[in-house]
Amino acid sequence: NICMEGIATKYGDITPEIQKRLNYELSVIKKMGYAGYFLITQDFVNYAKTNNIPVGPGRGSAAGSIVAYTTNITDVDPLKYNLLFDRFLNSERVTMPDIDIDFCIEGRSKVIDYIKQKYGHDSVAQIITFGTLGAKSVVRDVGRVLGMSYGEVDSIAKLIPNEPKMTLDKALKANPELKQISNKSTTHKQLLDYSKVLEGCHRHASTHAAGVVITPGPLTDYVPLFKNVSTGDITTQVDMKGLEDMGLLKMDFLGLRNLTVIDQAVRLVNERHNNNIDISKITLDDQDVYHNIFSQGNTIGVFQFESDGMREYIRKFKPNCIDDIVALTSLYRPGPMANIPEFINRREGKSEIKYLHPSLEDILKETYGIIVYQEQVMQIASKIGGFTLSESDLMRAAMGKKKKNLMASFKVKFVEGAIEQNIDKKRAVEIFELLEKFAQYGFNKSHAVAYSIIAYQTAWLKHHYPVEFLTANISSDLNDTDRLIKLLGDAKRLQIQINPPHINLSNADFTILNDSTIQFGLAAIKNVGYKGIQEIIDYRNNNGPFTSIFDLSNVNINKKILESLILVGACDELKEHRFQMYNSIDIIL
Repeated sequence: NICMEGIATKYGDITPEIQKRLNYELSVIKKMGYAGYFLITQDFVNYAKTNNIPVGPGRGSAAGSIVAYTTNITDVDPLKYNLLFDRFLNSERVTMPDIDIDFCIEGRSKVIDYIKQKYGHDSVAQIITFGTLGAKSVVRDVGRVLGMSYGEVDSIAKLIPNEPKMTLDKALKANPELKQISNKSTTHKQLLDYSKVLEGCHRHASTHAAGVVITPGPLTDYVPLFKNVSTGDITTQVDMKGLEDMGLLKMDFLGLRNLTVIDQAVRLVNERHNNNIDISKITLDDQDVYHNIFSQGNTIGVFQFESDGMREYIRKFKPNCIDDIVALTSLYRPGPMANIPEFINRREGKSEIKYLHPSLEDILKETYGIIVYQEQVMQIASKIGGFTLSESDLMRAAMGKKKKNLMASFKVKFVEGAIEQNIDKKRAVEIFELLEKFAQYGFNKSHAVAYSIIAYQTAWLKHHYPVEFLTANISSDLNDTDRLIKLLGDAKRLQIQINPPHINLSNADFTILNDSTIQFGLAAIKNVGYKGIQEIIDYRNNNGPFTSIFDLSNVNINKKILESLILVGACDELKEHRFQMYNSIDIIL
């Protein structure tokens, strides 16, 4: 019923193609016993949307589902972007997929509270996660227990390369200097010997940032619980993977800072311009946004497009539609990044667009003959090898995880299917090997589309409302000094003036004075924070502006806050000189 209501709203005219896709998805969901999962997800997403809690347009492979789209779980039309439901859910899959949902960081906890009220506090819990002893941390911990000095242990830990999945064995092979450490003394030998034994063991328990489990009755009937002594939080004793093995329903409630930025920027626009923007309804084809923001590399603050490398590529790429943004989002990762120059050359007509077989043109036309998406791998397996889309997804997963035995059986079937379609064996093998190469780093197009929409929304705000966008962006990440400097530099480039901190003019967050001026927020000053600033603002509201340092010393704030305010010049408007104030703090207090 929800789908049929949604389909009329979203599409208006229900074509046979739309109806067929919906019927197919509903039949798979029914067969897999997944309807309850969709209904629960639809319910809490609906709660968030009706309570002004920003929700992302989608995330992961769920964005490829027309059921998710028509039930309002996602805002991505899978037919428009040629997304596959089978990448998300199919009857051949052994493991159940998740519908991951992004929420504004500030609203995420409200949604979890709603879930607890709806299904009962005794049936909903967050999930435990275990911190493990990695190569560097195990050396630091063992060194501390052996009584070695911090400086020495730190210098040894720094000999271990900063690479993902680094182990002590790998580090010892990679760095001869680390290998020599054992020869220094018995303690040094023990340090490395004990560290090897303990590496990979669980170090401590904490609460998973996003995972929530819902049980059909009291949690204690289904899973053991754990209470954190210091925080009092109650979580499951079983981690994410274990809960799946137990067949329990877990949800991922992820906090995405950029949704908070969009929400705050829209609120500022509405307040300042009386312009009630619905960001989910903006068109995705504003050429000024593509030309002035993306093509110029003016993307500091724009979701996913901030890094120097990405900005360099986007200037060369010069995107002019959402499909270009989706492609670049998918290509800009280790591995596929090597294809970006060729992709740009083919797009600009400098290189020839080639297909291994004419029937691949329909599938690879949008990416100029280069396999970019996992969905393309699945479509090729279906079209050339005669696989069902469900089988194609299994083949894609096997290729991605390099499962050689499985891949060998898929290869035989693929070649046989291709021969049946009058494709010669040699060409069929070539196509399979091409799929094998690209499947290892092909990107999930459903996820790329959903995240590209958020990227476009941030770029649209930056182009049309730069002051509001920058203010929201800065205020959302006040404690990250490096990021703050980057955003303030961007404001300068856009000829937006940032007024320095001022004890009588600044609030806790950055505030807009006019279309070209932002007032620095006091909470961004190191060692200050929101609590102390709130005391200052409350005092100022009740007693009027501060006229001297003695006024300020009446506020209930500590010496560190007062020092920091003086040092950054926030008190320069007061009667006393900065040097006098700083050196007299103890007397003043």
